[in-house]
Amino acid sequence: MGYQLSILDRSPISPGSTAFDSLQKTVQLAQKAEEWGYSRFWVSEHHHSEQVAGSSPEVLISYLLARTNSIRIGSGGVMLQHYSPYKVAENFPVLSTLAPGRIDLGIGKAPGGLPLSTKALQYGTVNDGTDFPEKLSFLQKLIENSLDEHHPLAGIQATPIPPAKPEMFLLGASSKSAELAARLQIPFVFAKFINSDETVLAEAARIYRNVFPNGQLIISVAAIAAPNQQEAEQIAGERKIVKVHLQSGRSVTVQSIEQAEAFGNQTGEPYEITEQSADVIAGTPGYVRKVLDQLHETYHANEFILHTPVDKEIERFRSFQLLSPLYADGLNNNMTKTKDDAVKINS
Repeated sequence: MGYQLSILDRSPISPGSTAFDSLQKTVQLAQKAEEWGYSRFWVSEHHHSEQVAGSSPEVLISYLLARTNSIRIGSGGVMLQHYSPYKVAENFPVLSTLAPGRIDLGIGKAPGGLPLSTKALQYGTVNDGTDFPEKLSFLQKLIENSLDEHHPLAGIQATPIPPAKPEMFLLGASSKSAELAARLQIPFVFAKFINSDETVLAEAARIYRNVFPNGQLIISVAAIAAPNQQEAEQIAGERKIVKVHLQSGRSVTVQSIEQAEAFGNQTGEPYEITEQSADVIAGTPGYVRKVLDQLHETYHANEFILHTPVDKEIERFRSFQLLSPLYADGLNNNMTKTKDDAVKINS
């Protein structure tokens, strides 16, 4: 196959279910991901959302570590703009001390919610004017214990010192983010399910490889697999990507027109909303893997992180099972059997 496969789970709250149900499904999926041979299992950070239960990845990660044995668990990602890098640098070494060699620290630049939740997250804090690249660089130095003697905080250390440091990743969907990750020499995850523009992906991959030739380039894609093409396409449906374009020049991706309107109204500045078809790879396991193979050959991606935007848990679990490394390696030749023998999850 030539590349690794991992999972990004947003802990979606399915219609008729609760946040408790959603988080229990996340635990079950992490356990299945480990069983099916996935490399990583990441959880996301979304605030003030009725559709997603995952608002605190650090807390959820600690629980998932206790319920799994070997798979790497991480954040996809921690939205650093809201937090002190020093506190993040304490949280993840604690996790890495509890489970050495299993912790991924994925960092995101997005707000992870609407402007009101951003204001709530930052309420009462002091804005010292530090920009995102500087915060990310500071966090990296804290994790690596490499602050130089001329830094204003020289001598500070994020404790405990874990047996194995958490691995840092930068999440993004632009060439600018790719350049920052390359400059800091950390793995870069391009969110193709958010930005499906192939020219942007190509430019981001080119810049990242030029600056950091040996870096780890990961592409996160939306993928849905089913026993036959027609069923997969039916499950995928007509999904859309909704973007809010603010007059100030900032653009944010949200889940619906309603969220886009709320986001724009909460900013207090003029805005425009655009809508486009979501880039979802839908088909049989063989078809999805063929598309991943093509992306691997084109961009020399080291890994793909699968995001499966499906409401029904049975279909979502089955999709991850069909696409798993266990199946890709041919350890189970009766893949169509999973339609009837779908993963059993608690209802």
